[in-house]
Amino acid sequence: MSTPNRVYIARLAGVAVFDPNGDQVGRVRDAVARMRPNQRPPEVVGLVAEMPMRRRIFLSINRITSIDPDAVVLGSGTLNLRRFSKRPNELLVLAELLDRRVQLEDGPSGSVVDVAMECGRTGEWTLTRVAVREQTGRLTRRGHLHQVEWDRVRGLGGVGDSRGTANLLAVLEDMRPADLANALQDLPDARRNEVAAALDDERLADVLSELPERDQVEILAALDRERAADVLEEMDPDDAADLLNELPPPEQDVLLDLMEPDEADPVRQLLRYASGTAGSVMTSEPVILPPDATVAEALARIREPQLSPAVAAQVFVARSPLTTPTGRYLGMVHFQRLLREPPADLLGGVVVNDIDPLRPTSPLPEITRRMATYDLVAMPVVDRNNRLVGAVTVDDVLDHSLPRDWRNRDAMPAPATPSQETLDRDHG
Repeated sequence: MSTPNRVYIARLAGVAVFDPNGDQVGRVRDAVARMRPNQRPPEVVGLVAEMPMRRRIFLSINRITSIDPDAVVLGSGTLNLRRFSKRPNELLVLAELLDRRVQLEDGPSGSVVDVAMECGRTGEWTLTRVAVREQTGRLTRRGHLHQVEWDRVRGLGGVGDSRGTANLLAVLEDMRPADLANALQDLPDARRNEVAAALDDERLADVLSELPERDQVEILAALDRERAADVLEEMDPDDAADLLNELPPPEQDVLLDLMEPDEADPVRQLLRYASGTAGSVMTSEPVILPPDATVAEALARIREPQLSPAVAAQVFVARSPLTTPTGRYLGMVHFQRLLREPPADLLGGVVVNDIDPLRPTSPLPEITRRMATYDLVAMPVVDRNNRLVGAVTVDDVLDHSLPRDWRNRDAMPAPATPSQETLDRDHG
């Protein structure tokens, strides 16, 4: 195996995994070690890689031909796509050891910031060294970093009673919200809630929107109510409404009362619509501009980074007021049309209104048919007075058309045919 003799695992997080042909098949997310008796250092049996569609699979250490800071390369053979599931005698190194509070033999206490694996003469990889940051008791000073042998650290064998989150968050910080949500599902519930609570409000709001409903509710319930209300304020109103719909009405009312009125009002409005209708799946904050706004102003508005691609794909034009429910709805302009028009032209001169808007009571099958018929990524929703009350985007339609548990990775089918890699893990 053409690879360094010692590899620090936290530095592998996010590194691309390539097959023998040079095609990327995923990214490293963790390492799997098998616990052994008599305090022997755990044997590293493989890596966990994240594939497209957020599927995590096991890569046997015997299949890996090289490891370096930029790439992990696999040898020939069939890749087993069965979803990874940790076994009772196994340890996920990053998820379970980073930030663990430990005691150095004849030395100070501290927290784990990295773990090294080494390849011995027989080709067996084991966890051999631990990087531990000494606790100083002072907020403004970082403690000394110790790199010591595995058997000189006390507190690695059992479940840690007290762990921080800083080092694990550092590993996860560059992940997209959907990938971070996927990583949280691999953690024990208590650890998942601890890590989620350490995220800032905006980041946690983004991650919650990507989690299954059960996990959303459990994480929200683990927060104090004031913090939970702050996180709900950071979510898009439609996502916040979907989450609150999973809670009992009394709890909904408590959280809505704790939110700022201007953040709670659109969520309350969405909660009034029947499930499975345009009103229940729409966003109440599309891009809305008056007819006397210029094309240049519209382009500047849709460039705002917080807008999702589906919301930024078009501008809705309405009379004042411009917050939903607006004044009279006039039509919409797709961003491609904006790119073709002179920047000084007014939106009122390029607006399109040849497609009938949806009503809040329009059922989901009708919305799907109409969006597919006209190749739209969003459709306006107007009330009986022709006031714009929101817009249904294609991601809203997909989210509510798929099974309720589609975000739950355990509910997704996986190939069940064993490969040599499975046999290696079972009997290696």
